[in-house]
Amino acid sequence: MTKQAYQVIARRWRPQQFSELVGQDHVVRTLGNAIEMERIAHAYLFVGPRGTGKTTSARLFAKSLNWEDGPSLEVPHESEIGQSIMEGRCLDVIEIDGASNNSVDQVRELRDECQYAPSQCRFKIYVIDEVHMLSQAAFNALLKTLEEPPPHVKFVFATTESQKVLPTIVSRCQRFEFRSIPVDLIQGKLSEICDKESITVEPEALLAISRMAMGGMRDAQSILDQMISFCGKKVSQKDVLEVYGLVSQEDIEELGDCLLRGDHGRTLEMTDSFVSEGVDFYRALLDTADFFRNRLVADLSDQSTQAYPEQSVRILDALQAGEDLVRTGLSEKTNFEVTMFRAIEAGKTRSIDQLIRRISGILPEELKKKTESSLAVETKVVADDVPSSPPDEDLGLESSKYDSKTYGSDLVQSTPVAINHPSEKRLLEKSETGQDSIGEPTSQFHEGMDGQVVSSQEKNPDRIEERITSLPPALRNLLQEKFRGRFVAIEKINRDLLL
Repeated sequence: MTKQAYQVIARRWRPQQFSELVGQDHVVRTLGNAIEMERIAHAYLFVGPRGTGKTTSARLFAKSLNWEDGPSLEVPHESEIGQSIMEGRCLDVIEIDGASNNSVDQVRELRDECQYAPSQCRFKIYVIDEVHMLSQAAFNALLKTLEEPPPHVKFVFATTESQKVLPTIVSRCQRFEFRSIPVDLIQGKLSEICDKESITVEPEALLAISRMAMGGMRDAQSILDQMISFCGKKVSQKDVLEVYGLVSQEDIEELGDCLLRGDHGRTLEMTDSFVSEGVDFYRALLDTADFFRNRLVADLSDQSTQAYPEQSVRILDALQAGEDLVRTGLSEKTNFEVTMFRAIEAGKTRSIDQLIRRISGILPEELKKKTESSLAVETKVVADDVPSSPPDEDLGLESSKYDSKTYGSDLVQSTPVAINHPSEKRLLEKSETGQDSIGEPTSQFHEGMDGQVVSSQEKNPDRIEERITSLPPALRNLLQEKFRGRFVAIEKINRDLLL
């Protein structure tokens, strides 16, 4: 009597009912309602990462449709047709590997075969795995049959790369998105398997295996199977880290703290220790990114603190930028160190908003109130004092006389203008330097055009306009070209010079 061959955990614990499918509740609900309401489509497209249950769901769906007592979401285990479908020996459920059966001749043969009625089931179901591997000619040969198949034929396509499937194929199918399975669900399923297999596994070890699976249940079960072969009936976290070159959660947290503190020395020490331990640097980089992602989520979720996540966001950007460098570079260690240092420098950067918040927090309350009131008064004064620029004729100037073609800025600078009146010279010097002719700053009181002492606090617009209009023509022409005729703006900036 020959001993029965060993069957791996991934096959032995493959879901036999829709209720055993983990992490795909939206798919189970939709297919279940379609079966109960008898709204069965002729073609389905299952899209998602590897190991998330696409092929298994196709088999379960085929079993539900072809059960002897009629379509049902839950099929008893003793069903002969159900067992034959799950074991892959049913003649009316044809599973095709798209990678090895991708020629147009093979698709034409499939198209001819589907015209025949099923031999023992209600429906003839074609499950094409990795459908994106079909050639364009094969897709085109399938189009007409896929659009109008015989009533007894159903198609279920599965793929990990939906962007490679022709849009004409996708439009003829009901599309189902299979999601990556969360770490906690994978860990719970593995714990259930270990209990039934009488395997003792540390929770930290199950967490490490679940993290390494990256959302795929089949990958997690395969890793667990390998660890049982390595460790026997007792699996520890140390064993998992040693076999797969992972970094412990404690080391990941310490590395994250080093990046936040800007500790280059400790970061180098940890990198050297990773080399001696045979750590997978790419995996360590992904785990570090997960650490900062979780930290960012915690900061955003905590409403009781004034946490600003800019630093975590910048570090995450730096880590993401170095992902390809670490994965495909010549030296994983060197590229990993460079990425860590870039993350440290990115974390040291401070945004303008953060600096403003820090400065506002440092200022005393009285000083902040005084500053705010001063800003408010200044804003009001500026808003009240600045009129809109009126046309030149409002200022008593004839713009036609000062056309830019005749009095361009270059021409004015190169052509000397005769200025004979002393008040003209004094006013021109003040307009150029903001000082009087002997180099002294302009005072609060100054001599006007008529020889009178005029206060600089005078703010009568009519008075200003009168004095601008009374300027000698030569000086007025020069000011017109120099300031583009915006005498009101000049009065706002340096009113003392014009009074």
